[in-house]
Amino acid sequence: MADAFNFELVSPERLLVSEKVSEVVIPATLGEMTVLANHAPTMTTIKPGVVSVKLASGQVNKYVVFGGFADILPTSCTLLAESAVPANELTRDTLQKRIEATQAEISKATGDEHKTKLEQFLAELTHLNGVVVAA
Repeated sequence: MADAFNFELVSPERLLVSEKVSEVVIPATLGEMTVLANHAPTMTTIKPGVVSVKLASGQVNKYVVFGGFADILPTSCTLLAESAVPANELTRDTLQKRIEATQAEISKATGDEHKTKLEQFLAELTHLNGVVVAA
């Protein structure tokens, strides 16, 4: 059995996970990242995507996050999400509403930098929509 470490997934609304886990796969901004026990200390930003959590018992749970950051230490990983829900609670309609809200925000954006960030976020949401709908 792999070494276990503490993992917490926190959103402004609630604490979604606080467990001993053997593995966490997070959607880091620069690419998907697997965290195991004794991982090198790292901080990374998170893009919209699916977080896969393998509990010490072997059970795998999935959560959808909409940005944030992760603080990784050899004995723990804390993911602070801008928003997060268990994957089985996310509906196609909810995700479509987020996409439409982001599209509306893009049309109102005045600065190029802000508009570029929103367009990137929209691309990530659209990709996530394909992943969640396919699952």
